[in-house]
Amino acid sequence: MTTESDPSQQWCADLYTLDTMSPQERKRQGYIHELIHTEETYVDDLELVLEVFYKPMSESGRLTEAEMAAIFVNWRELIMCNTRLLSALRERKRTGGENMPVQLIGDLLSSELAHMQPYIRFCSCQLNAAALLQTKTHNQPEFKDFLKKVATNYRCKGMPLSSFLLKPMQRLTRYPLLIKNILEHTPDDHDDHRPLQEALERAEELCSQVNEAVREKENAERLEWIQNHIQCEGPIEHLVFSSLTNCLGPRKLLHSGRLFKTKSSRELWAFLFNDFLLLTHSGKPFSSSGSEKLFSPKTNIQLKIYKTPLFLNEVLVKMPADPSSEEPLFHVSHIDRVYTLKTESLSERTAWVQKIKAASEHFIETEKKKREKAYQARSLKTSGIGRLLVTVIEAQELRACKPNGKSNPYCELTMGAQCYTSRPVLDTLNPKWNFNCQFFIKDIYQDVLSITVFEKDQFSPDDFLGRTEVPVATIKKDMESKGAATRRLLLHEVPTGEVSVKLDLQLYEATK
Repeated sequence: MTTESDPSQQWCADLYTLDTMSPQERKRQGYIHELIHTEETYVDDLELVLEVFYKPMSESGRLTEAEMAAIFVNWRELIMCNTRLLSALRERKRTGGENMPVQLIGDLLSSELAHMQPYIRFCSCQLNAAALLQTKTHNQPEFKDFLKKVATNYRCKGMPLSSFLLKPMQRLTRYPLLIKNILEHTPDDHDDHRPLQEALERAEELCSQVNEAVREKENAERLEWIQNHIQCEGPIEHLVFSSLTNCLGPRKLLHSGRLFKTKSSRELWAFLFNDFLLLTHSGKPFSSSGSEKLFSPKTNIQLKIYKTPLFLNEVLVKMPADPSSEEPLFHVSHIDRVYTLKTESLSERTAWVQKIKAASEHFIETEKKKREKAYQARSLKTSGIGRLLVTVIEAQELRACKPNGKSNPYCELTMGAQCYTSRPVLDTLNPKWNFNCQFFIKDIYQDVLSITVFEKDQFSPDDFLGRTEVPVATIKKDMESKGAATRRLLLHEVPTGEVSVKLDLQLYEATK
């Protein structure tokens, strides 16, 4: 006979039905009951926030509409998501009979978790919401008293609004655990086993998406802080920190903190991005070393560039010759210079060295793969019917991209997957490349030579300076009358610019 002390059995009032089940099924049903019961409690809490907190706060006029939106974000959308899930759970429970076993639940969870995308937005804004609420209660004692009074409602059970605002993230991270408990007590041959696996995968993926959104939100805010607090001069005067990197996708802040020059003990503030390391300094010492304090909205520190950014594909980071040394030093080599830097602790030194090394390796590996892909495409010589020899001689009257009225232009030549890139020529609108390459021809009437000119940018994607295309059939026709002559080609999709190229098509004997 069952006992009332086993929580996995509390869902069932029919002791006879309970006694006919295997111990595994009893636990399975207990965990299903736990999921449904906690979902009911959670939806009640979501609705409580609207009734007990949101409504009086809105009616009081103590906060602007923007502040209300920043604190509660899309709370009503969360209620809609979970009300829908709870309704489906209750309907499934009623189908089998109240207090009776639930045969299938995985299909339902998998389907409803697919509609939980509003949690991504809410959770990514949660830190800002908590910060705003804390600032308001700290700076406005009357608002703090107002919230305390509102929270005396018996339904709150003594919990403040800040605790309720944490519940969506807590609930979201609990779904994988709840589903995993059910799955672990579901036999492999049970009809619910595969649907539960899919539901677990969906719940874990949703948590991953939320965590990534939170990281992206924090990264965007820190990049904005850096833009507003670092004075960019000289070659990086127009650097936009939130822009895409040149070849690594979105710019990400990987690490930051206070470092010191070893000889002078000069205080530096370092920012490690996924494409470069930036060393800055402040005219006034800053009391805190923590990144959280540094990026606080209250921080009014202004930083200046100490050295030109060190691109991570050009750096080598090393520990000191004596790794057992208690001095938390490390070396960063960049082209022909070595920077010896000191951290505030050995653990922080380890963090800096590991993060710089990992970011540098990723940058170099990305460039390597790009080069290998281009080389492999150029090496495909099979089944060719001829080759096209190309010399890009020069370009004239290109569009200016830099503040000094110049550009750093280079050209990219492609034919299908085959690709060649010239070197950039610095500070000119009339570059002379004299760049040679050859393409293997597969089909005279299908192959097209494409020439695109770009402005080389270190900190963001290269700017487009124009494009022109020449079908191989046109080259063949021109050569029959003019031979391998130099041609001037207008660049399209831009207001100005042209390139001079020499084209020599050589077809193998069988195709002439």
